Amino acid sequence: MRLVVIGGMAAGLSAASRARRIDPKLDIVVLEKGDMVSVGLCGLPYYVEGRIGTPEGLVTYSAGRLARERNLQVRTGARAAAIQHPSRQVLLAGGERVGYDKLIIATGARPKPVALPFDCPQVFSLYSVAEARRLREFLDSARPRRAAVLGAGYIGLEAADVLHARGVKVSLWEREETVLGRRDYALTADVREHLEASGVEVRLGPQAREVPSEPFDFVVAAAGMLPDVSLAAEAGARLGPTGAIATDEHMETSLNGVYAAGDCAESRCRITGRPVWIPLGTTANRMGRVAGACAAGRRERFLGIVGTSIVRVLGLSIGLAGLGLEEAKSEGFEAVSVRIQAPDRAKYFDAKPATVELVADRRTGRLLGGTVLGAEGTAGRVNVIAAALTAGMTVEEFEQLDLAYTPPLAPVADPVLVAARRLLRLLD
Repeated sequence: MRLVVIGGMAAGLSAASRARRIDPKLDIVVLEKGDMVSVGLCGLPYYVEGRIGTPEGLVTYSAGRLARERNLQVRTGARAAAIQHPSRQVLLAGGERVGYDKLIIATGARPKPVALPFDCPQVFSLYSVAEARRLREFLDSARPRRAAVLGAGYIGLEAADVLHARGVKVSLWEREETVLGRRDYALTADVREHLEASGVEVRLGPQAREVPSEPFDFVVAAAGMLPDVSLAAEAGARLGPTGAIATDEHMETSLNGVYAAGDCAESRCRITGRPVWIPLGTTANRMGRVAGACAAGRRERFLGIVGTSIVRVLGLSIGLAGLGLEEAKSEGFEAVSVRIQAPDRAKYFDAKPATVELVADRRTGRLLGGTVLGAEGTAGRVNVIAAALTAGMTVEEFEQLDLAYTPPLAPVADPVLVAARRLLRLLD
């Protein structure tokens, strides 16, 4: 039996590798349109910064190594032009046809088109190795002084971070009035204050539609992504309400024997039970593992996500999990929240403030989401919140968690527990 995987990045290679472990005899072919596979695309901003010497430093496995160690036939420069499911064939751009018994679509996402609010001859993005390489070469050769970053999502904030590190004066533009795609004005105010204190200009909402008085040397377009679903849709696969490919819990699409995983596929929110589209590498890898297992004959399940993410910008780490207050209200919960600031360790170990917001449902006491901001320890705290959300904990149960304490690393009462205790008072 032959399994064909379209896409040689996180989801596609996780799927192919998982299928190989389950069925050593399976004929597995991975089709990748680019000239590199297994690239950690989340590291592209840090390649632009210079922290990573070459794009190859972001590669986990080469095509040759995948062939030697995992017996995967990985073909680069193989762009799929169409899926002809009735005949079980993938048509490549050059006219070649690749037959399959099972198919996994892992085509990822594509950048949203951006309409520049001003004229600028130099426009870059951070969504591909080629674009990141082009931006780094421009920074190295032209030594530009001023840049506009369009978009205040994860990539936009990371772009602002690395350009600032390279000595570029950055102006961050976001057409929405909040950052990170979350309707959270307190979070936005904290992030904005931190950026502006570090010398980054921030324009949000109506301000981002004004033409600047001074020109920029270049622009980084980071206005977000869209699921790349054209191949699947043209083949007849059903799309979900998010616009991404709809799948069941086994990652199978509406086409029998065809699976989808990664940024092209939607997931299920474990808090609301609704379909969501949150393109993250962690989710892509887990989706891919399930898709590969099921394509190889297992019946594993992908149970969904709580939307856990983290980003660092100019020394501030921002972690999100679950629903914000406004999102929770729009989903029909009787949502309440608290926002506290507490030291991230013992005072005599140079403690820094950590900000934590927790959201809960007043009717049931169930924890619905959380936000963490701080210099250190943010990843651990947001992961604790994510685990609690996955387990469906109430705030009362969450407040009873037995968390670690040692003066150099954590206080007696961790900030997430301080927030939980404050929230319990609202729920009593």
